[in-house]
Amino acid sequence: MKKLSLVMIGLYVGLFAGFAQSKADSSKYKNHKLSFEEANIVSSYYSQDGNNSAVTGGIGTEKLTDLSNSFELKLYKYDKRYRKNSFNFELGIDHYTSASSDMIDLKANSSASYNDTRIYPSINWTRENEKKGTTIGTGLSYSHEFDYVSYGGNINFAAKTKNRSGEFSAKFQTFFDQVSLVQPLEIRTLIPTTSGREGRSKYPTSPRNTFDLAMSYSQIINQHFQIMLLGDIIAQNGYLGLPFHRVYLTTGKVVQENLPNTRVKIPLGIRANYFLGDNLILRGYYRFYTDDWGITAHTASLETPIKINSFFSVSPFYRYYTQTATKYFAPYQQTVPTAQYYTSNYDLSNFNSNFYGAGIRLTPPKGVFGIQHFEMLEIRYGHYSKSYGMQSDIISMNLKFK
Repeated sequence: MKKLSLVMIGLYVGLFAGFAQSKADSSKYKNHKLSFEEANIVSSYYSQDGNNSAVTGGIGTEKLTDLSNSFELKLYKYDKRYRKNSFNFELGIDHYTSASSDMIDLKANSSASYNDTRIYPSINWTRENEKKGTTIGTGLSYSHEFDYVSYGGNINFAAKTKNRSGEFSAKFQTFFDQVSLVQPLEIRTLIPTTSGREGRSKYPTSPRNTFDLAMSYSQIINQHFQIMLLGDIIAQNGYLGLPFHRVYLTTGKVVQENLPNTRVKIPLGIRANYFLGDNLILRGYYRFYTDDWGITAHTASLETPIKINSFFSVSPFYRYYTQTATKYFAPYQQTVPTAQYYTSNYDLSNFNSNFYGAGIRLTPPKGVFGIQHFEMLEIRYGHYSKSYGMQSDIISMNLKFK
């Protein structure tokens, strides 16, 4: 996978150089031809371990690795009414290996579910009327992995205040998913393929639908202080658990996770940026979350980008999260047989977590490594831990071309 990432980067560098050259030759006036704006490559490597896997009923390994690559291309053009039309194309490819997913079959040394690749392209269009300060847009997305297919769509609107110091935005997203009902092997009815082996495509599927209305308002208070208020209401229906999550009852019997087929989530948040001179920014964030499954959560984070010189900065960050458990959660062998809904997924338990790390950012005036259109290189590392023992690390690299 490392070789794949390097090959992708090499291809993109050549592609961006061609786009960037056409941009450099373009007129300084409003361009009515489709032109290159910027491109981004983000690659990350994630690794985790723990001993509370939901696949094995709240016990067992959570070991997982994930290599993620995404490519984003932004193009634009002005129409005859001088409205800026932006086109955003993104392609993401994740490849993971998961010891916990491998335990869908408890007797297998290595099964088909041990590793998988997720592919998720998307396309978005926005039209900004710079004179009126309004923006409209829409987009489509798709995601596919071995047990999951998702189709998404969105529409969005934004309007700035008359003095351009504030902006209201609203975005409605919907996702129509199909979940393959891959049950734990010991309670599964096998469906053989013509090759005599179990086939993923032969599993029955169940729908899962998500509707999300997100709204925000940002305001420049003064030259040093900016805030943003955020709020969502998210409604889901359909199959909302994962069919291969086991639950062990107090009697020792193993059953499949069973959760309600509806869920409403409400997150509310605030972001604030304060500029302490030219070399230091304080970026704060707080979010309150509640849902009708009984979870209440709080998130607080602080990031402090420090400008070392005109093209080099360091950004240490810290995030704290805490939540209460859903009323349907119980640990291994603590679910009573009379329960209507039940899960042993520790992501739905009572826990708190810490995430901390730092990033470095390079923006040389002549381009990174002297490449004129290679505008930015950012590398970030973070360590994440949950109070019940799960630990993870992530390192990412972001390259921007303009």
